[in-house]
This record gives sequence, structure tokens and C-alpha cells, in this order.
Amino acid sequence: MAENKQKEIPKAYDPSKVEDKWYKYWLDNNIFHSEIDETKEPYVIPIPPPNITGMLTMGHILNNTIQDILIRTKRMQGYNACWVPGTDHASIATETKVTKFLEDKGIDKYEIGRDEFLKHCLNWKEEYGGIIIQQLKKLGVSCDWERERFTMDDDYYREVIKAFVRLYKEGKIYRGYRMVNWDPASRSAISDEEVIYREVNGKLWYLKYPVVDSDRYLVVATTRPETMLGDTGVAVNPDDERYKNVIGKKVLLPIAEREIPVFADEYVDMEFGTGAVKVTPAHDVNDYEMGKRHNLEVINIFNDDASTNENVPKDFQGLDRFDARKKVIEKLEESGLIEKIENYQNKVGYSDRGGVPIEPYLSEQWFMKMDELSKPAIEVVKKGKINFYPDHWKKTYFHWMENIKDWCISRQLWWGHRIPVWYHKKSKEVFCGVEPPEDIENWRQDEDVLDTWASSWLWAHAIFRTEEEQNYYYPTSTLVTGPDIIFFWVARMIMAGMYFKKDIPFHDVYFTSIIRDVKGRKMSKSLGNSPDPLNVIRDYGADALRFTVIYLAPLGQDVLFSADKCELGRNFANKIWNAGRFLLMNAENIPLDKSL
Repeated sequence: MAENKQKEIPKAYDPSKVEDKWYKYWLDNNIFHSEIDETKEPYVIPIPPPNITGMLTMGHILNNTIQDILIRTKRMQGYNACWVPGTDHASIATETKVTKFLEDKGIDKYEIGRDEFLKHCLNWKEEYGGIIIQQLKKLGVSCDWERERFTMDDDYYREVIKAFVRLYKEGKIYRGYRMVNWDPASRSAISDEEVIYREVNGKLWYLKYPVVDSDRYLVVATTRPETMLGDTGVAVNPDDERYKNVIGKKVLLPIAEREIPVFADEYVDMEFGTGAVKVTPAHDVNDYEMGKRHNLEVINIFNDDASTNENVPKDFQGLDRFDARKKVIEKLEESGLIEKIENYQNKVGYSDRGGVPIEPYLSEQWFMKMDELSKPAIEVVKKGKINFYPDHWKKTYFHWMENIKDWCISRQLWWGHRIPVWYHKKSKEVFCGVEPPEDIENWRQDEDVLDTWASSWLWAHAIFRTEEEQNYYYPTSTLVTGPDIIFFWVARMIMAGMYFKKDIPFHDVYFTSIIRDVKGRKMSKSLGNSPDPLNVIRDYGADALRFTVIYLAPLGQDVLFSADKCELGRNFANKIWNAGRFLLMNAENIPLDKSL
């Protein structure tokens, strides 16, 4: 008998034959599925929904392995364990992908229009959107796949719209002109959290503005000379003795040939440049505030793709912003109006998704008031109703929440949850509702869609389709996520839970480590230091990979990973295999207590 067993079980462990076999068995036998069972206490994990544009990364491996350990442990302890999977529609990321996909075929999204473009988005989602889910299955995670959700599912979409309408009618959503971060690549506003700052070696240009009725010049320093075409003032500090005699006078703005005032404002730093600063209210946040204080004209010089518009002199219209910069410099040099140029290093904001420098841009957007929403979310963390692991992330959470600004929730995109607001074509009436107005032919709907996070902030409760399920499974138990989205998602989910459900969305938040290469560098495609997890699984097995990343990942510390470290996991899997092989070979000699 022992000899037969020995022949049945190979000496060497081959994960490719074992892992797929048992995962199929688990799925076929519905091992991972959960239904309401009032005799059992639920233990629930809502998966951080990966973007439908995404592919499996080492970060996903760590995050989902931790979730799988937690859910399997609770399942074995007798809890009604429910791990809800799903994907996020990823508004900007998906629209960018589909736009590029169409461009490669010679199709312009603006020529085909919104409805046709959305059909392409849905087709793209059907073809590519489920790839990461299949990759997660290859990792062996025990999600309840019957509960898989998508943030654009019809019922989920409706929940998002209902949330907007409720907040709007309760005065917590409003529309207004604000200075926003504008992404010229996607032609949309983005939030402060979607801007990444990079040190850039640039130039500081010293420009000479002639003082009207004088032979004197005011010299202003700027890193963005192209914006001078939208200048409507020059500011100096009221305590700066150098400029006492020019306050109240005017200068002639070169190229535009427009007279603009010189005024005093305490904001001006006397130590920067010459102590005199050009003021462009439409294209700088601080200039905008100064402009409001001094009633300056606001002149927007850019189109939504950051090309120059009709508000600049004709010879400068229709230029890319950086081409406009070159032309402005050339014109000023020809006129002898550049005093000097210095090398200058400064931080420039880039769109996290678009990968291009953002433009401070004055536009009409939808905002959500955050002051009242944030207070209960601060309290539940302070009182320990929600625990953070590691605990030190509370400081980051409180700092952001206690200095929170109104949330710009609108995006100038087509793929996403469209703003449920309609404007009457003849009157100025505004209608907001879950359903459109009955005489729809007399109305036009707002063109914008919601920020992606303004849909996923409902994830913890909207993943459950019925009120009965929400009452049983909500609040969820544990959220496992990266600390990089503590503002984007964690904080907002807590606010949504407290507002819409009057309860916390989860009890514990486990913040994962960051996976780096052995040199401590963050993994990225550009550095070529990010191994494809599927190749690692092919070479070592899913269990070997999972074991290795967990073994290397102490709470709160970065993981220094390389694929060859999976030898550690493979050796451990071999030991478990051989121990099991030995037991099965000798099973007939082991007395069994069948009452157990």
C-alpha cells in the first residue's frame, strides 16, 4: 500500500500541476461563497478594486496575499467569511487608454462624439477589463467571485447618482468658479491628491515692464514667461522701500500692449527675484487670490489643451504653451526687455495620470463641502472605533482631515458617472434628480462626470445589492490597502459610511508596505526593476511567491524584493509537500479517530 502511495505522489513538488487543480476544485465546490447566515458572525473584506486598465503588480501580490490570509483564517475559525472582489471603472485612466487605442486606428474621440466613444469604452472593458481578475485567480485568492462588482454596474451606478442627488438637495454639493489643477492631456480638472511634484531644472527670466509716463522699468522674475500674456497687474510689498514711488502707477505690458496697475500686497516676498511680481489671476492660485483682493481683471489665455486662445495677440494664438514660451522669449529679447536669465530649480506639479505639467486654471466645477462630512470621520478614528495598523498613519489621516478643503468632484470626461443635473434650454431652471426631467427634450444634461473616487467612496456598502445584505454584512471588518490612497479612498469611505449609513465602514485598516527592489528603489517599468508576477508564478509557483512576500513584509516596513528570493518560498513549499507525502505514505499505520 505504501509503495502505491509513493508512486502516486511525485517526489518533487510541481506547483503548476497542483495549484490549478485545487483552485478549480475550490471554485467548483463553491468554497469561497457566502450567504446571509444569522447563526454565524460575518467577517467581511471589501477588496480595493483594481482599475480595469490594470495588470497584476507586486503591490497587488502583497495586498491580496494579506487579505487572503485574513479571510482564510476567519473561514477556518467558523466565521461567515465574505471577501468581495471587484474592479473600478478608473475614469481618467480608462478614457486615456481608449482614446489612445482609437487614435492608433485613426479615430478622433471628439469627431465620433460621446455616445459612440462610450460604446468603445464598454467594448474595451469587456475585452481587457477582466484581465486582472483572471490574474488574481492565478494567484489563488479566495474571493467570493459570485459577488464580483464593478463601479459602473447598473445598480451601483444608481447608488452613486442617488448619493449625489441627496448631497445636492441637502446643500452639500455646489457649482462654482475656482482655481483648479488642470490636466491638459485629459482636458479635465484633477484633485490636489492627483498632482505629483517633481524637482525641475528650469530658468528664472527677469522681464522689464516699462512704467507708463516714465523712462523707468519694473523688473519682474518668472519661471513661466508665457503667462505674462495674461498679466493684469504687478504687485510689490507695501514695506519695500524700492517701490514706494511706483505704487498706484501703471506699467505697459509688453507684447499685449496693455496698461496694468502696480499695487501693494503683503503676500509679496521681498527676497524673491526683484521683489516685484507679475500677477496672472487666471493661471496662478496665489495671483488669483491677490486679484480678488485688488479687483483685477481675470484673463484666461489657454484653451483646455493648454494651447493659447483668442485672448492673446493674434501672432501668439493657437500655440502649444511651451512653444508660446519660446516665442514670448524671442519677442522680448528682440525688444531688449529681458534683463537676465538664471538657472533655477523649482517644484513643478504633474498630472499623476496624464504625465504632463498641470496648469492652474480658472473654471466652473462641481464641489462637495467637506467641513461637516469630515467631523464624524475624525471622531470615530480618535475614539478608536476604527483602528489603523501601523498606528502612526493616524497622524497623516488627522493632518489631512483637519485641514481639508472642499472636494472638486467634477471631471471633464465622458467615461464615468455623469452628473445628474439638467439645465432648461430656455429658462435658467436647474434640475437635479435620479431620473431626468419628464420633458427631456427641453433640457440639456451637464457634460461632466464624477471624479472616480466619488463613486468608490461608497464601495464598503454599495457592493451589497440589497438592504438585507447591507444590514448583515455592513460594517465590514477589515480593509487592506496602501497608504498612498489614505486621502483618496480611506478617509472618504469613512466619511461616506458615517453620512449615508450612520456607521463606520470597517473596523480595522491594515496599511501595506511598499515593495522595492533590493537597492531600495521603488519598482517601476521605466527602471526595469519590476518583475512580472505571472512569470514569477510560472517559475516558482503562486504559494512560493505568496509565502516570500509575506515573509519579507514586516508591518509598516518596505519590502526589498527580487524574484530569486522566491527560492525561499519554493523550498518551504517543498518541505510541506514532502511532509504531506510522508504522512500519506504511512497513513495506514496511523490510527484515526473517526468521531473527530
